[in-house]
Amino acid sequence: MIKQYNSGEPHSYSIEGDRGNMLNKRYVSIALIIAVILAGFFVYSMTMKDLRTPEGAKKYEVSAANINYFMNVAGYLAKPTERGQYPSVVMIHEWWGLNDHIKDMARQLASEGYTVLAVDLYEGEVATTPERARQLTSSMDQERATRNMRSAVAYLREKEDAKKMASLGWCFGGGQSLQLALSGEKLDATVIYYGSLVTGEAKLSVIKWPVLGIFGDKDTSIPVSKVKEFNSALDKLGIKNQIYIYQGVGHAFANPSGDNYASNEAKDAGEKTVAFLNEHLKTQDKK
Repeated sequence: MIKQYNSGEPHSYSIEGDRGNMLNKRYVSIALIIAVILAGFFVYSMTMKDLRTPEGAKKYEVSAANINYFMNVAGYLAKPTERGQYPSVVMIHEWWGLNDHIKDMARQLASEGYTVLAVDLYEGEVATTPERARQLTSSMDQERATRNMRSAVAYLREKEDAKKMASLGWCFGGGQSLQLALSGEKLDATVIYYGSLVTGEAKLSVIKWPVLGIFGDKDTSIPVSKVKEFNSALDKLGIKNQIYIYQGVGHAFANPSGDNYASNEAKDAGEKTVAFLNEHLKTQDKK
């Protein structure tokens, strides 16, 4: 299922009075001020009346630490401080590596009631230039990277008692999120943000769980035609999926530190991601 998304432009309104009739303008201005005050009071009253945290939308206090999960490789584990059994997410970094931005994203998702392990596929290095990031991705051993991610899954199942599991990645990590799904590892959901795609039905047929895909129609590295091929293959295989193509945005539009950042689209994509994970992972009560 492909959905086009366009954030659009905010509507604007103007009020014009009769030329030369200052008294009428004054009355109109006063009436507008009163109307705004009353409307604000009404909204405030309704908000206060319903000021309750909806079920499933609770924000949790979070603790985070570096932990070893694959040989001597350290990942970043973020989870709620409140005792409970939480679904888990293997989070996979962009081509920059496991930097502060990814760690922040891990804490944000953990605050939604998830145990998040942000993996390090570069095993300790963080790129600061596109040239170095390109070198790291091109020289990476995919077989070792897959073992790295599968070790993260094993850590979450064994050490954090995870019963539900998803993978989530952006850019380079979006492609790796898909690679983990194709590895034979059993998951409950896969999230791909503008990552490299596999469209062959034979390879995709191993996926037995829902897939969320987030893309931009101006992304030259992941063209819309490729996204549509991916979606078509998933549909033919009967794999439940939600594929969103955001209009007018390019690659890495959800990264606030990048030139392509699009705040409205990033916010909407983030909300869709949390809703998707909640739907497919939050089926167990806390202890």
